[in-house]
Amino acid sequence: MNDRVLAGGKAADGRSAVRRWLSLNLLLVFVPVAVGLDLVRVSPILVFGVALLALIPLAVLLSKATEHLSVRTNPTIGSLFNATTGNIIEILIALFAIRAGLLAVVKASITGSILVNVLLLIGLSVFIGGFRYKEQEFNRKAVGIASSMLLVAITGMAIPTVFGLTSRQPAESLSLAISLALGVIYVLSLVFTVFTHKGVFVVDRVADDETHPWSVPKAFGVLVLGTVAAAVLSEVLVGVIEPVSQRLGLTQAFIGLVVIAIVTNIAEKIAAVTYALKGKIDLSLNIGMNSATQVALFAVPILVLLGFLLGQPLNLVFSPYEMVAMVVSVIILNHIAADGDCNWLEGAELLTVYLLVITTFYFLK
Repeated sequence: MNDRVLAGGKAADGRSAVRRWLSLNLLLVFVPVAVGLDLVRVSPILVFGVALLALIPLAVLLSKATEHLSVRTNPTIGSLFNATTGNIIEILIALFAIRAGLLAVVKASITGSILVNVLLLIGLSVFIGGFRYKEQEFNRKAVGIASSMLLVAITGMAIPTVFGLTSRQPAESLSLAISLALGVIYVLSLVFTVFTHKGVFVVDRVADDETHPWSVPKAFGVLVLGTVAAAVLSEVLVGVIEPVSQRLGLTQAFIGLVVIAIVTNIAEKIAAVTYALKGKIDLSLNIGMNSATQVALFAVPILVLLGFLLGQPLNLVFSPYEMVAMVVSVIILNHIAADGDCNWLEGAELLTVYLLVITTFYFLK
């Protein structure tokens, strides 16, 4: 009897996985549709919306491909691979925005990605998981180290911001120097987490129902094709940001900080909430903090360097609102993570801060 029940449960899980996979594949039809709509010059709002829909399955597929490649390699190589490919779509969109001279969108998307991971992703995970588990315990040491890395990253972005707001001198050279320093500390953090202190950190991000990891050729093929498709969609998306901003009455900063940031991080949010529901809040926190750290310490230096190479220097002078939002979010997260456990109310606090931030940016013109 128990065997039949167990078999039935596994079959139901399998059917659920198939339904999710089919739904994901159906959304991929929006990739060529978005490109086609852009070519025939239809409404920019329609192109923008379809391109965003197309990015959702691509974000999930790229995340899955990265995870499966990590499983097929040894833990060290897998961790390094995750650390360097986790923000492909964000980097691609920002790269095309830099080339188009939309530097405000780039800075807003950087801010938005950090806020989405620190406030929305972790907040949702803690809030939803908290209704199933009264108290959710996590590795306080690992979370503390990740939190301190976030503080270092935000400090690195705050210095050129203060410099740019208080000095008449250009901040591009300072931003480049600080970006290099952030890149160095990111490399050192990888050495710490992957080599010298790897036992402290949770690195397995493959879902429990993935009993048959993809082969290396399949995972690599999905990663390459998905990256190419994401690059094409990124160019389409960036190309209509200005007219969409004008027609909807939204600032480009709001589009970058809220809309693009949420869509490009959709895979992480799904995974984090799923883990929280399974009582694995450690993994949820790991995903959120690592993603935010990768944006600040890996993506930012790359984008600043590419900006110089493309003749569109990107400085790290953020608006006071962006900087306050990032600083406050990291401080609140550090406070919540200090005691080694969390509950649904703390998740609600993070979500409230996120709502306050995006509401402010909605009214900020």
